[in-house]
Amino acid sequence: MSDTNSIGLHEASASQLAEQLNSLLSNYQLFYMNVRGYHWNIKGSDFFELHVKFEEFYTDLLTKVDEVAERILTLGHQPVHAYSDYFRLSSIEEDKNVTDGETCVRGVLKGFQTLIELQRELLSVASDADDEGTAAQMSDYIREQEKTIWMLNAYLG
Repeated sequence: MSDTNSIGLHEASASQLAEQLNSLLSNYQLFYMNVRGYHWNIKGSDFFELHVKFEEFYTDLLTKVDEVAERILTLGHQPVHAYSDYFRLSSIEEDKNVTDGETCVRGVLKGFQTLIELQRELLSVASDADDEGTAAQMSDYIREQEKTIWMLNAYLG
């Protein structure tokens, strides 16, 4: 009996990666809901600009939720799909009733910083496991989100 999965990764490594990806998935889900709330509830002079920007962010986050879940399936494991699991596994917390533009932008900034930290850890584990698929996915996300962080910091001055 082989100790590798259907894509040729050692099962122990695939299991560890799937566990970390489920944590990442949970963080993406909580962050998605926070940004969705910012989009809905933003008020003030920056409403039009931020309302559109938050929609851009949450649309991209939703795409990444699906991609992360599909990567877990590719590794031969099951993505978590219950909000109770998301709350348990996520380090991003709910951000409720936020309407101030600057506070919302700071929430987005903090969320992306958390995701990048988790993705860097995953990148390292994936590289050690010779999992090019997960490593490339994390690398792409990190590169994109680092630029977003730069832009958010520029917006905040």
